[in-house]
Amino acid sequence: MYGSSEGLDTVVIEREAIGGQAGSSSMIRNYLGFSRGISGSELAQRAYQQAWVFGTRFLTMREISGLQCGRRFHTLTTTDGEQLHARAVILAMGVTYSRLGLPTLEQLIGRGVFYGASLAEAKQVQGERVYVVGAGNSAGQAALYLAKWARAVTLVVRGDSLAKSMSAYLIHEIAAARNISVRLQTRVMDGSGSRALESLTLQDNAAGTTQIVDADALFVLVGARPRTSWLPPGIKVDSHGFVIAGTDLSHEKLLDEWPLVRTPMRHETSVPGIFAVGDVRSRSIKRVASSVGEGAGVIGEIHHYFETWERYEKTRRPEPPDKEEA
Repeated sequence: MYGSSEGLDTVVIEREAIGGQAGSSSMIRNYLGFSRGISGSELAQRAYQQAWVFGTRFLTMREISGLQCGRRFHTLTTTDGEQLHARAVILAMGVTYSRLGLPTLEQLIGRGVFYGASLAEAKQVQGERVYVVGAGNSAGQAALYLAKWARAVTLVVRGDSLAKSMSAYLIHEIAAARNISVRLQTRVMDGSGSRALESLTLQDNAAGTTQIVDADALFVLVGARPRTSWLPPGIKVDSHGFVIAGTDLSHEKLLDEWPLVRTPMRHETSVPGIFAVGDVRSRSIKRVASSVGEGAGVIGEIHHYFETWERYEKTRRPEPPDKEEA
C-alpha cells in the first residue's frame, strides 16, 4: 500500500492467503485504532483492498522458487517458470507455524487438529473440549476467542511461565476467563481418533507423569520458522534461517562481503536493493504493528536507494579476480 501510494510499481506475490500468520489470528486486540479488536482475516482483507485501490498488483497462489541478484535488476522465478524483474525486492514472507511432528495427529489435520485458529474453525467447537498449544500472543488470542464457543479451553505450554512470550493484557484476560485453564511445563506427546480427534496424551514435565485426556479439537500455534531456503547464498541468514539486515550485518561480521562503500540501510540485506521486513527479519519484534511499521519505513529506504544508486555504483568495490585470472 505504501509502495503504490508513493508511486512505485508494486507487485505482491503470495503463496497462500493474504495476511499470512496474522491473517489466521482469530482476534487481534492490540493493533492501534481497533479498541474492540479485529480478526486477522478482516484486517488482511482491508489491507488488500486498500493496496489494490492504490494500484498494487497481486499474484496469489503463486510461489517464488528462486532469486537471482543483479546490479540494477533482480530476477524472481516462480515455481511455474515465470520470471519477474525488479529494481528492489522486499522479503516479507513472515513465518509458518512449526508442526508437532506426531504421525497420529498429522493424519487428523482438518478433523479436529488445526494449525492456526481461523474464525470458521472456531465456530465449529461450540460446546466442545479444546486444547491450544503455544505460549505466544497468537496462542493467547486463539484461546480467548475459542472460549466464546467451547465448553472448556486448555492452553498447553512447554515453559514454566506465560510472561516470557505473551503480552500482559492477554495473560490477565486468560486468568479471568472461567473456562480457560493453563497447563505449564506440559507437552502433547500423542493423540488418537478414528474419524476425528478424540483424545490427547499429555506429558507433565514437572511431575514426570503422562495423562490421556478427552479432546475434541487441538489448535497448534507453536514456534515459527521462516521460509527462506529458496534464497541465494548471497543473502545472509542467521542460524535459524531468519534474514539478517541493517546493523545486524555488522554484528554478525558480514560487512566484509558488502559491495558498496556506504553501509546497508536499516532493512537492507547483504545484497544492495533487497530488503527484509517483518517476522522474516532476524531480531525483529514479532508483532503485527511493528511489521506494518517496517513495511512503511522500508519504502523510504527504497526511494533513497533509487535516488543514490548511480552514485554508489561508482563507489562499488571491485570484485576479486577469478582464481584462473589470478
